[in-house]
Amino acid sequence: MRYALGIEYDGSAFNGWQSQPDGKTVQDVLETALSTVAAEPVRVHCAGRTDAGVHALCQVAHFDTSAERPDTAWVRGVNANLPATVAVRWAQPVGDDFHARFSAQGRRYRYVLLNRPQRPALWSRYAGWHHVALNAEAMRQAAQCWLGEHDFSAFRAAECQAKSPVKTLYRADVQRQGDWIIFDFHANAFLHHMVRNLVGTLVYVGKGAHPAAWAAEVLASRSRDVAAPTFSAAGLYFAGVDYDPAFALTGKIADSAVLPFSLL
Repeated sequence: MRYALGIEYDGSAFNGWQSQPDGKTVQDVLETALSTVAAEPVRVHCAGRTDAGVHALCQVAHFDTSAERPDTAWVRGVNANLPATVAVRWAQPVGDDFHARFSAQGRRYRYVLLNRPQRPALWSRYAGWHHVALNAEAMRQAAQCWLGEHDFSAFRAAECQAKSPVKTLYRADVQRQGDWIIFDFHANAFLHHMVRNLVGTLVYVGKGAHPAAWAAEVLASRSRDVAAPTFSAAGLYFAGVDYDPAFALTGKIADSAVLPFSLL
């Protein structure tokens, strides 16, 4: 039997998603919890691997098991064996043709930035911070040049393993809500560090270091040396995945991929 899972986690407690020898990753603790409930080894595959410090509102993963358990066991039972910083939100049987990564048609990320002179305390692990007042409208205008299919090499980490730097960006939105600036990105796929590099470049525009048109120049350069430094991981959230409606996961993902309070 194959199951899809919706998972949320606090990435500040882990060395990223992907399994590592030290066992301090989201994949490691999730596989241990699933294996305990299944009473057999379980391997999981996710929609999008996240780096150390990056959070997830709704990561999607799948696993195969021969264990027969009620669907609730893959939520409540697994959560009972997970650390407090990881939780399964939902579990649903899916066909063998479903793959969390290869069936994905799009992925969404949200970046939350606190823009005030004083550094955050309560939000130190859950939001980026910039002390100089930022022009959100200038950043929004700058981001529009990235929409569509482009070579995003200028925003690609040196260790990125993607076969191609060409991705299609469907949405790049910037909104201010009081002291908060919310960045939303939606693409068919993302390169390693791509969102954090996009945000870093927009912050340079927002603080007046470059005009909005500079964002297009950075993109055209295809050079990582031209773009701004990689921004903090603390404010980045994996916010959801697009799948064919036939898999019947759309509603579950939409219900999970929200932030509380005013950050909607």
